[in-house]
Amino acid sequence: MLRWYLVHTKPSGEVLAQAHLGRQGYEVYLPRIVQPVLRCGRWRDRIVALFPRYLFLRLREGLQTLGPVRSSVGVSDVVRFGSRYAVVPDPIVDGLQAQADPESGLHRMSLPAGLSAGAAVRIAMGPFDGIKGIFERADGAERVVVLLRLLGRDASVQVPANFVLSCSAA
Repeated sequence: MLRWYLVHTKPSGEVLAQAHLGRQGYEVYLPRIVQPVLRCGRWRDRIVALFPRYLFLRLREGLQTLGPVRSSVGVSDVVRFGSRYAVVPDPIVDGLQAQADPESGLHRMSLPAGLSAGAAVRIAMGPFDGIKGIFERADGAERVVVLLRLLGRDASVQVPANFVLSCSAA
């Protein structure tokens, strides 16, 4: 029987753990996302883990054990609740794999409709609720940067992507 388990890795150890677990014969899935970052004044795409410090491991029960996984390079532990290991249902991992780009295997952040650099937006929740601004860029898997006019000055503010509405939709 095949089952997916959730592995907690050491900081920035997802790729290292994936490589070592793969060499030991385990099936490993590390969902990754393209993240724009500013380097030397230029925007570049960086590939990072979709779930930092976590990866999925598929185990052939009866043929493989989780014992060697816990002591593998890059692994902190296998996620468990009490004394039971956390089993991830197949549809969750299958869904993640289906959402990835078929060629590269990477996930890409999808912004709400109408959001592109320079678009007028309104913050719909949180401490900036009701304030209008200009969409600047996506910042990670779930956050965006919006230029707001606060106290007579322009300020770039990072907010959750679901807090932002396009002014055409607002």
